[in-house]
Amino acid sequence: MDIGCQKFIRACVPLHRKLGLRLSAVLMLLLVNTMAPAELNFSAELLSKVKTKYGEQALNRVLDWQSLIKLTKNLPEQEKLKRVNDFFNQHIEFVGDDHLWGVTDYWATPLEALSKGAGDCEDYSIAKYFTLKELGVAESKMRITYVKAIDLNQAHMVLTYFERPGVIPVVLDNLNPVIKLASKRDDLLPVYSFNGSGLWLAKARGTGKKLGGSSRLNKWSGLKSRMLSNKF
Repeated sequence: MDIGCQKFIRACVPLHRKLGLRLSAVLMLLLVNTMAPAELNFSAELLSKVKTKYGEQALNRVLDWQSLIKLTKNLPEQEKLKRVNDFFNQHIEFVGDDHLWGVTDYWATPLEALSKGAGDCEDYSIAKYFTLKELGVAESKMRITYVKAIDLNQAHMVLTYFERPGVIPVVLDNLNPVIKLASKRDDLLPVYSFNGSGLWLAKARGTGKKLGGSSRLNKWSGLKSRMLSNKF
């Protein structure tokens, strides 16, 4: 997890205890309008650009991603979760933003992460989220979740999936590749979660308290622009 997210978690953890005007003020600074997720694009022109800029291995990773989507489209949802989780855990090497992008906090698109073949925990979670959405998994079932990794004593990000409303979600994680119920992940302390329709204050390892409607954390604005334009 990069320095920016560590600062974010340190600032947000005390908000579990106070949900008054201070929380509203913080959220006003963090939230922007909802973005409509972009459809994944695998045009011949795009693939050629990937090869030219990043080389043959990068192209192969993107082609593998394309094959994953084609071969997984009609599988049961639980199998989609497993295959997508395994794919990105195996195709992306963990590298911090400062070394990979030269900045302290950068949220890469799935295409950027696969082209580089590297990323940090946000990039794993974002890539899994958009790939599963492309595979037909409802956005309402998924949340990108900020947590504290207790054993490592650092901030972290995972993707959580709710099979149906009100149940304990499962966790798709790059630290532990086995998909488990959040209640079985005592090493993770949830803080915030979000998706395309809102942001929630985490409550234990379940649904949590919704804090806003159709809103996004600010980093999604740049992510949206790059996904729509296929810049990488």
